Amino acid sequence: MAETNKKQNKLVNYFNSSIEELKKVKWPTRNEAINHTILVILICIFMALFLGALDTGLTHLVEWMIALKK
Repeated sequence: MAETNKKQNKLVNYFNSSIEELKKVKWPTRNEAINHTILVILICIFMALFLGALDTGLTHLVEWMIALKK
């Protein structure tokens, strides 16, 4: 029974510590969250376009090199 109480106490302590730490967090304002979300979306779009263009360019380069071999 004492073993169960120790496990429960550890679990309760863990959740209490987690709640205390979450109270210390500086949460972003609504505008900060919106701005950061927009920034992340724009970076993702830019990277997708960049990597797509790079992939297309390298594909054409490899196809051109293969065509030279024939």
